Amino acid sequence: MAKHIQDTTTLHNGVKMPWLGLGVWKVEDGSQVIDSVKSAVQSGYHSIDTAAVYKNEEGVGQGIKECGVPREELFITTKVWNSNQGYETTLQVFDESMKKLGLDYLDLYLIHWPVAGKYKDTWRALEKLYADKKVRAIGVSNFHVHHLEDLLETAEIKPMVNQVEFHPQLAQQELRAFCKKHQIQLEAWSPLAQGKLLDDPTLKAIGQKYGKSTAQVILRWDLQCGVVTIPKSVNAERIATNGDIFDFELTIEDMDKINALNKDERVGPDPDNFDF
Repeated sequence: MAKHIQDTTTLHNGVKMPWLGLGVWKVEDGSQVIDSVKSAVQSGYHSIDTAAVYKNEEGVGQGIKECGVPREELFITTKVWNSNQGYETTLQVFDESMKKLGLDYLDLYLIHWPVAGKYKDTWRALEKLYADKKVRAIGVSNFHVHHLEDLLETAEIKPMVNQVEFHPQLAQQELRAFCKKHQIQLEAWSPLAQGKLLDDPTLKAIGQKYGKSTAQVILRWDLQCGVVTIPKSVNAERIATNGDIFDFELTIEDMDKINALNKDERVGPDPDNFDF
């Protein structure tokens, strides 16, 4: 079990991915995202997760340049957006993302959403980028079990990661079991349900027992579920606090209490019903 902020999980191709990263959804390009990246790295984070649609890849790249940690020690993720899916367009926008980030290779490239009729061609492009050693690992985001089953029918390489909405009220049991069986690492976006779980009485009581915040309890639960987590914050103190989850371990009893909060409720769109 993860005992240090830079501890990693090993993906099925042998690449090591940190258990904890910084998400930068809705973080403004320019000084806000640059400072967030630098604050995270100063707090010990080595993983940063962005996406083309966030429109902050340039700032993330600048933060990487200024953070003082060698590039090879960092794990950088970005994603291809829905309107750019397809074989040729994915290869093209990958190059655009790399220019914005100022990087000569990427650690993880993801298909952002399972666009019907497009994601298989998009996946072929990711396989080419992987074969050409431009990306160390490839994966998907927001894929249900049936999307993964469909992709695996034709994929030459199975996804290394599936990044999905995951938190105590959306525990994704069936998807977690499927991903574990197929050695696909699950990763949580919106692990704090966009702040909606921070006042939950069960989680607050567990936090008081360990001298930890509700957010820290949830993020620790993620790790003990075997799920990589990427909380977002622009506040340097909160970024540091979110990373301070490696000095305690939830008991089986407390894990069960958190598991019991599941309602299969989303704060974001359902991957079977999105229109963007």
